[in-house]
Amino acid sequence: MFKIRKAKDEEPTAPGQVKIRKKSKVPGVMITQYVEEIPEGMSTPDFTRKPIALTIQEGKPAIFRAVITGKPTPTVTWLRNNGEIDEERYKIVHETSSGEYQLQIPDVSVDQADTYKCYAKNEYGKAIVTAALNVIEVGYKKSRAMQQSRTAVREIPEDFKKALNKVEIEPKDKKKEIDDNFWELLMSADKKDYEVICGQYGVTDFRGMLKKLNEKKVEREQEQERVVERLCNLKPIEMKGDGGAEFELEMSLRDPTSKIFLFKDGVMIPFEADTEIKHGLKQVGKKFVFSINGVDPEDAGLYQVEVDGVKIFSTDLKLPPVDFLVKIQDVKAEEREDAVFECLVSQPLKKITWKGKNVNLEQGEKFDITVSEDMLIHTLVVKDCKLLDKGIYAAVAGMTSCSAWLIVEADSDPNSAGKKKARKTTRAGGGGEELLKIAQEQQAKIQQERDELIAKVRAEAEAAAAAAAAEAAAKAEAEAEAKAKAEAEAKAKAKAKAKAKPKAKAKVKKEAKAEAGEGAVEEEEDVEEEEDDDVQEEVSETTEPTSSEPKQEGADTEEEDVVQEKRKRVRTGPLVPDTVIDPGVYFTSAMSDVTAIIGTDAELVCTLSSEDCEGVWYKDGKEITATDDICIVKDGTYRKLIIKNCKEDDAGKYRCEADGRKTEAVLNVEDPPRLNTDDLAEFIKPVRIKSGKDAAFRLTFVGREPMKIQWYNEGEELLEETHIKIEKSTSHSRLLLTKCLRKASGEIKIKIKNECGTTEAISQLVVLDKPTPPLGPVDIIESSANCIEFKWRPPKDNGGSPITDYILERQQIGRNSWKKLGKIGPEPKYKDVDVDHGRKYCYHIRVETDQGISEMIETDDIQAGTKAYPGPPSTPKIVSAFKDCINLAWSAPTNTGGTNLFGYNVEKRKHGSNLWSFVNPLDQPIKEKTYAVKDVVEGFEYEFRVSAINISGAGEPSTPSEFVIARDPKKPPGKVIDLKVTDSTYSTLSLGWSKPIEEEGVQDESKGYFVEIRPAENPEWGRCNSSSIIMNSYTIMGLKSMAMYWARVIATNEGGDGEPQELDNYIIAMPPPVRPQFTDRKIKNFIVMKAGNSARVNFNFQASPIPNIRWLKDGHPVAKHVTVTNTDTSSQLMIPSSERHHTGIYTIIVKNLVGQETSSVEIRVTDDPKPPGPVELEENVLGTVTVCWTPSPDEKKDDRLHYMITKRDSVKRSWQTVADRLFNNKFTVVNIMPGRQYQFRVYTKNDMGISKPSDSPTWEVKRRKETFSLNLPTSKDCSFEAPPSFSVPLKMHNCPESYECYMSCAVTGNPRPHVTWYRNNVSLNTNSNYYITNTCGVCSMVILKVGPKDSGDYSVIADNSLGRVECSTKLVVKD
Repeated sequence: MFKIRKAKDEEPTAPGQVKIRKKSKVPGVMITQYVEEIPEGMSTPDFTRKPIALTIQEGKPAIFRAVITGKPTPTVTWLRNNGEIDEERYKIVHETSSGEYQLQIPDVSVDQADTYKCYAKNEYGKAIVTAALNVIEVGYKKSRAMQQSRTAVREIPEDFKKALNKVEIEPKDKKKEIDDNFWELLMSADKKDYEVICGQYGVTDFRGMLKKLNEKKVEREQEQERVVERLCNLKPIEMKGDGGAEFELEMSLRDPTSKIFLFKDGVMIPFEADTEIKHGLKQVGKKFVFSINGVDPEDAGLYQVEVDGVKIFSTDLKLPPVDFLVKIQDVKAEEREDAVFECLVSQPLKKITWKGKNVNLEQGEKFDITVSEDMLIHTLVVKDCKLLDKGIYAAVAGMTSCSAWLIVEADSDPNSAGKKKARKTTRAGGGGEELLKIAQEQQAKIQQERDELIAKVRAEAEAAAAAAAAEAAAKAEAEAEAKAKAEAEAKAKAKAKAKAKPKAKAKVKKEAKAEAGEGAVEEEEDVEEEEDDDVQEEVSETTEPTSSEPKQEGADTEEEDVVQEKRKRVRTGPLVPDTVIDPGVYFTSAMSDVTAIIGTDAELVCTLSSEDCEGVWYKDGKEITATDDICIVKDGTYRKLIIKNCKEDDAGKYRCEADGRKTEAVLNVEDPPRLNTDDLAEFIKPVRIKSGKDAAFRLTFVGREPMKIQWYNEGEELLEETHIKIEKSTSHSRLLLTKCLRKASGEIKIKIKNECGTTEAISQLVVLDKPTPPLGPVDIIESSANCIEFKWRPPKDNGGSPITDYILERQQIGRNSWKKLGKIGPEPKYKDVDVDHGRKYCYHIRVETDQGISEMIETDDIQAGTKAYPGPPSTPKIVSAFKDCINLAWSAPTNTGGTNLFGYNVEKRKHGSNLWSFVNPLDQPIKEKTYAVKDVVEGFEYEFRVSAINISGAGEPSTPSEFVIARDPKKPPGKVIDLKVTDSTYSTLSLGWSKPIEEEGVQDESKGYFVEIRPAENPEWGRCNSSSIIMNSYTIMGLKSMAMYWARVIATNEGGDGEPQELDNYIIAMPPPVRPQFTDRKIKNFIVMKAGNSARVNFNFQASPIPNIRWLKDGHPVAKHVTVTNTDTSSQLMIPSSERHHTGIYTIIVKNLVGQETSSVEIRVTDDPKPPGPVELEENVLGTVTVCWTPSPDEKKDDRLHYMITKRDSVKRSWQTVADRLFNNKFTVVNIMPGRQYQFRVYTKNDMGISKPSDSPTWEVKRRKETFSLNLPTSKDCSFEAPPSFSVPLKMHNCPESYECYMSCAVTGNPRPHVTWYRNNVSLNTNSNYYITNTCGVCSMVILKVGPKDSGDYSVIADNSLGRVECSTKLVVKD
């Protein structure tokens, strides 16, 4: 089994050492414990304050701070991910006073931007925390560029001339270096993805790229053979529906213990075998699946897998920039109707994630998830909506999402109440034609962007090819000139030498020369030939003749060497261009896998970049041509393969090739269950039978076996039983329901399923029966002296047949006979006009259908002509008032008494009178709900009330209206007088004024006031009080502190609002100036705090305007970690975790424009004192003893620490204080008596309390004792035997259930009695459920958890040889 090593984990430092992960209280800190058990008093390192990430401008100082705990004191080191921490650029500091560790960078530069780690380590473990440093660059680095230009080597004219004489011509532009990530991706990618990757990295030299890629692949395979035996099935990283990402590979490791590492952008990242963490690994056999949970934008990058330092696999995670062009919309669907959600994405996606109520949705019986051919429109269909399906549904694509509500409305049809609703064929929601139009526009936009990208790549390739051709031509021309010159010199030299040679050797030289020429030609051809993949090019050039000229005869050996020299033909251009000018025909859209049902047509489609290229189709590697069942279509750039009437033999892998390019897809032919069309049409027809009869359903089907057949009735699966028979075969199934009852009515569904799919068919079963009785209660519409009219509700179940009639009969109360009223029709309503006034009647109601008559319901007694008075109308409203007329209006009563209203009576009453008088004549009711009262006297004040009248008479009158004076409308009042500000605060403003002057005929008396306010920057006034006030003062609330406001007051009366009166100037929301002063009655000036606790000091004050507050400690500003919270009236100083160095005098200074005030408080931070060291005793003077002790460890830290000594002797046996408030370490105790043993204790005391004592050894001054003798008289023997008796009897117990019960008693007797406990005369001594003890005669029994079974009589029996005694009690257990 292989070992997985987490990134940057250290190996155990010693054999047997463990690594236990611990959780720190500070987030982001990783603690590793080295031992299983930590000794008492020791601890692993931990961070109480961790360094935080910094973003610093270049050139500024940066400081990482950390506070670390641990015992023994940890060793702290700092590291960075990329690079070293040297002493010249970094400074590591440890402040002993505060315990703070610092990594200081005085002058931050760009190359110091990195991730820094702080390690704290001791013998029990280590703690690690990381922090990032980000550096902001400043300027354009002009000084550096100028320095480089000054120090650059300049060319002189001689160098330029030499460069002109060189044969090789350097290219004008250097080739752009290719990123290493580009080769890593290519070596792990499929060939079909090469073009996409090259486009991303801007590589246009495809042929050169392929050559170099083959070389790198060979090198990589040789490296991988050292650690991996087999590597295959490399799948690039993909986004998953749950928001994560995965990539996988299969490999066999040579060494099972090899360590696997995971890198992201070259940085090692930790991972676990558990897939629930951020980066996980799951291994199944030889398959490795790496997962990333909860993908964030920061997770994008290049991921690489290494085994023992060898790169195995690389893949690039790019989050698609997908957005929703059309989001899903809210859908309102009826019950049992399908709901459709549709959205449009900006980029083609094969799949998006659909969620319903925060749960991922999958394709199945309930949900149908589809995607359009262009992969832009994604659809979710919620089938057969029910009330439980309502909620929020969401679509998630990459890092974006959209959501909408599904609202399901219940069926409101009363006839279908209580019955299963039939499945509806309609759909709610969907985007419609507008969505298709937007999708077509987006597809055209994407295609245009793709064409532009291809054109850009082609243009770059052509430009590069042209530059390379020009360069090669110039180079070839220079080489040709140099070679021609060299050949001319060689010929002249050979001719001169040939004259000096004997002619006898000419023939031999000629033959040798000919042989040399043939060899040169062959070698030259070998040099010319060059292969690169499937392309071969050969450039032929003119060569010199290989035969010897006559003048060359007789040349010597040196001439032969010159002639036999290899000669290469001069080329005018490169053999194979470095850059492909035209990529040729390629696939713009690849084929997708297709799943077809047997017997249907399947279509495989791909798109080429050219319309003229022909495509060749293959199935499983064999070429296929058009036949009757196979149709090959060429439609513009589209190439289609249509397979008609698919059979299982048609399944396989299909490939389309065009111009050396290819695309593949798999055709899967499935054979799901399929129903016979004729049988299905017959099956879906509802089956109607009478109650007690049999119903049969039969359906035939075909499909791949095995098939699972299930029958359902109203969603519940039917199984074989007495009245249910199910027949199943490979071609049909039959359901027989015998002796059907009415409740069996509903939806009958058959579900057939095999490995290829599922099909369903639905029918309806209607069992006809008698209807159920009508539903009550009966609502009385009218009960008058002339008629009784009432209605009821239809029956809950009509028995499967429509209602034809209701049958009624009536009985007069007091008589035994029933009068048949007959059939009244299908409407649930009846009006009986044959009634006597004041009589009561009872009615029987039955329902009649084609299947029979239902049981009856009986109504309550209904009285004809009941006195039902109407209720009171609404309170009359005063519409207008004049000196001779007052207009009223009111609303009808909610209770009319069951009859129509005849009219209303209006009454009036003068103010101060108890007499109401009618306004209208009693025999002339007012028909309308308005009335003008003219019988009024000018100047008098009236109130009015109204009563309604029906057939029974006048009802209760309404509540009286407001008092109104009979006079003409008033004039609006004038302006208020003497408007001024009486008080103000930061949030309120108080105003005061005097009432306006009253002038008859010009301005009347004011009845109230409105206060309005507006901010200085806002031109609109806002009213502060919604109703008028009668007081001459008002306080405006909710103002903004120190803001400027304008205020005004408006007087009002019945005639309307008067003119507003504004303040002369704006007002600032602030109180009057007040010198700061503290408002606390008792201010603490001394506080003692325990170290580690938080210290708080509060000061309350009053000051105006808002003062400036400063806190000082011992005359200096408080430290940054001390929190100061200020309000307008208080200030609080808080030390989150106090330490001893926080001790001091804290001063608060409250200052504003008026003055300042100060106050101080002394805070003493201490801790529980530690006890002093060992205590020693010595006798310097007889009768005294000197107590000496080692000082407490806290003596140096606390100047108020002192000691206390106590003593105890062997006679008194109690501790007594000998000395207190000792500030030294020695004390002499006097009055030491010889013969007594003394013990001393020394305590440490401070402001927090007293410590544990330090005990001294026992001190004794021995003395000589005189012999003492005593003669006692002989005593008589005494017998102490006694029979048992109860000195304390048992008590009654009332105990709640599940509580503990304790019983006890005291028994005396000699010899010691034997005690036995009983419950209901059953011994309990051997029952383990009861805990029984007997200590020194106290007998007790404990019942740990009392239950009802423990109730009863309990008794205790004590016996010895002299007698027997019994005591009993009772236990009652409460619920």
